[in-house]
Amino acid sequence: MPVEVLIPEAALHDRVRELGGEVARDYAGKPLTIVAILTGSLMVLADLVRAVDVPHRIGLLHASSYRGASTTSSTLIINENLAPDVVDRDVLLLDDILDTGQTLAALVDHIAARGAKSVKTAVLLRKVGRQTVPIEPDYCGFTIPDAFVVGYGLDYDDDYRHLPYVGVLQD
Repeated sequence: MPVEVLIPEAALHDRVRELGGEVARDYAGKPLTIVAILTGSLMVLADLVRAVDVPHRIGLLHASSYRGASTTSSTLIINENLAPDVVDRDVLLLDDILDTGQTLAALVDHIAARGAKSVKTAVLLRKVGRQTVPIEPDYCGFTIPDAFVVGYGLDYDDDYRHLPYVGVLQD
C-alpha cells in the first residue's frame, strides 16, 4: 500500500526536540520517570529521552486495545513486565497517538494507582474528531486529521513502523 507523507522526518525531529526542552524545564529538580507505551511510542521515546536534559528513568508498558487495521478499540490489555517502580515519582506517560483517549485515560489512572507522585501525558500525535474521553495531553507534538497514519513507530498490522516520517496509508 502506498503512503502519503503527512509529517516529514525533519519536522518530527524538530518538534520532539522542542518537547524535550519543555519537559526538561518543567521537571528540573524532580524525580522524573518517562513511561512509554509500547510499541508505537518507541521511536519518539528514543528521540525524546535524548532531548530531556534532566536526570530521568525510563520505563515501558505494553498496552493495546487495537488489532491490525482496526480503528475501534476493544478491551484494554496491560502488560507490566517492563514497568518501572513509580512510587513517589513524577511520571510522564508517553504515547504515540491520542485517538479516542480511552487507553491514555485508563493508563493515567493505572499509573496513579501504583503510587506515582504525579502523572502527566505526552503524545506525538493527537487525532481530531475521534476523542470519546475528555483527556487533555500535557504535551502534544502534532494535531492531525482523522486518517489512518503509519510510520515513526505507528503501524498497520505491525508493518510500516520503520518509516522515518508519519504518513497516511492509502488504499
